[in-house]
Amino acid sequence: MNRRIFLRNGSLAGLALSTISLAACSTAPDNGATPAATDEAAAEASFELHEATVADLQEKMTSGQLTSRRITELYLQRIKQVDTAGPKLHAILETNPDALQLADQLDEERKNGKLRGSLHGIPVLIKDNIDTADQQQTTAGSLALAGHKAQQDAFIVQKLRAAGAVILGKTNLSEWANFRSTRSTSGWSSRGGQTKNPYILDRTPSGSSSGSGAAAAANLCALAIGTETDGSIVSPASCCGLVGLKPTVGLWSRAGIIPISATQDTAGPMTRTVRDAAVLLGALTGEDARDAVTKESAGKAQPDYTKFLSADGLKGKRLGVEKNHLTGSSDAIALLKAALEVLKAQGATIVEVEVEKLTDPLGQAEYDVLLYEFKDGVNKYLSTAGAGVKTLTDVIRFNSENKPKAMPFFQQEILESSDKLENLRSANYQAALRKSHEGAKAALDGVLRKEKLDGIVAITNSPARCIDLINGDGGGGPGFSSPAAMAGYPHITVPMGQVHGLPVGLSFVGGAYQEGPLLTLAYAYEQASRKRAAPEFKSPFVG
Repeated sequence: MNRRIFLRNGSLAGLALSTISLAACSTAPDNGATPAATDEAAAEASFELHEATVADLQEKMTSGQLTSRRITELYLQRIKQVDTAGPKLHAILETNPDALQLADQLDEERKNGKLRGSLHGIPVLIKDNIDTADQQQTTAGSLALAGHKAQQDAFIVQKLRAAGAVILGKTNLSEWANFRSTRSTSGWSSRGGQTKNPYILDRTPSGSSSGSGAAAAANLCALAIGTETDGSIVSPASCCGLVGLKPTVGLWSRAGIIPISATQDTAGPMTRTVRDAAVLLGALTGEDARDAVTKESAGKAQPDYTKFLSADGLKGKRLGVEKNHLTGSSDAIALLKAALEVLKAQGATIVEVEVEKLTDPLGQAEYDVLLYEFKDGVNKYLSTAGAGVKTLTDVIRFNSENKPKAMPFFQQEILESSDKLENLRSANYQAALRKSHEGAKAALDGVLRKEKLDGIVAITNSPARCIDLINGDGGGGPGFSSPAAMAGYPHITVPMGQVHGLPVGLSFVGGAYQEGPLLTLAYAYEQASRKRAAPEFKSPFVG
């Protein structure tokens, strides 16, 4: 969930950082690694699977150098060393007790000549709002759902298992996908505590797919999956130096995922390379009777998106750059301008466009849609989940009765506001939906068509802010998640450099089901720029 929604809505307008929050998180850059950071960086570089790609791991398994079991063991050891101990990222809520057994089964299949594809034997971490019918819990980070074990795999988890992936564990997240309070802190949940950014440890990993972002960045897994309503994949991917891909709504099924919005929700890949994102994307597509929107993907989804990857894919392409991101005080602007030069050098033509001028006025309508759809979706999910709480009202009551543990830092105003609303037959809801969803589609389609664009580029979001459990997330600075989120269109972010040691991503946005062409653009930029850098777990700067 993108914090900019609340800023546009006025809920956080005027909040200032207190002296307490400034003391807790330095605004000065750490220009030199501390001894602890140096030790962690050295340990990371010596990690046997450091920055390993799917292709690297498949090569090692094919040659017999490693097995899926050994790869899984190495990642589990890494989680203990970096997430549980060491920097204590708090990115992982739990590891899968069945992971090694799954790896053994897949090794046996490989030994017998059965290979399921590129994901065979590859460990994957998934966000804890995605159902797994195993020993792991599905809680959305909420104590109200603690102990809940899903009765059925989410559709995308079924696809993961069928493709031969090893479900390694569940990642922490902003509780209820950051749809609980107007002043929540990204990456914090009552079940898992605060996830840290592995680049500078007192900085936010952003959210709501905070644990998936921090884990993939810190090499705790081969691949990770997040979910997004508005910014929850691309924002943590940007802040954690990753490739994040929010697919067109309907390309991946949402069945078995704790919802916010039937209009905007989708899961998607969070990886260290564009190629790995393409591999994961194709494996999890498919029509699902439990999610009617997936019918729209018929004839549009691709089983293999790696065929779109071309290092010269920017030649002859015409890209629009968000004009609003070219001026201002953000240090990320210099990175964008440098990225534009790379795009031009690779053969792309760049023109200025003003998408945010058209979509920013839709923010209130978007927020209203999410409030209405959250109540409807959560009540439907809980009614059949078998959890202790059966309705959103039950969740609110649980949090109130367990306030010291469930709400020690911020409250649940959004849950309460949503629960007071009417059903989806409401005229107010229908009007808001038309304004936000149809308005965003018209805006993006209009700009793409008028300027004859292959895609739109922008700064994904500002460098990671301080973790501030007292005031919540701060605001301000450029960000570009909302246009594609409201429209339900694809959005890919790729690392484009760092500001004072904090990563920033370059966004590529296109029309519905244009994942393939966008991957072409993103891959060509990635190969020409090579801006992904592994984290060094730097401690806060002390002046």
